[in-house]
Amino acid sequence: MTQQLILDNRLEDAKQFARIVYVIHALTFFFSLGLLSFVPLIVNYVKRPETEGTIVHSHHTWMIRSFWIYIVCLGIALLLFLTIVGIPLAWLLGVGAWIWKAYRLIKGFIELNNNRAMPV
Repeated sequence: MTQQLILDNRLEDAKQFARIVYVIHALTFFFSLGLLSFVPLIVNYVKRPETEGTIVHSHHTWMIRSFWIYIVCLGIALLLFLTIVGIPLAWLLGVGAWIWKAYRLIKGFIELNNNRAMPV
């Protein structure tokens, strides 16, 4: 019984920590368009192995993938922006990527609060 309580407390601590990381991702995303999100990204990489076998592991993976896909989209948008013809496409891709990442952060936070794993 005591061991189960310890495991439950560890899971709750891991979930609370993941919530905090979601919030930090959101703050850096809002205030720097996600360019400072490498700080919580490092935290995701460090904490993810500790959560192996729990729903929290999928949330760390979700945040990591969200970051890298967003960065790739911004890189492509930047390359498009360097061409005169690609500027409208660059804006469209940049805004679309921003909305997509915002959706992923909100969706992940909600699913974590509902005790659901993210698809991996």
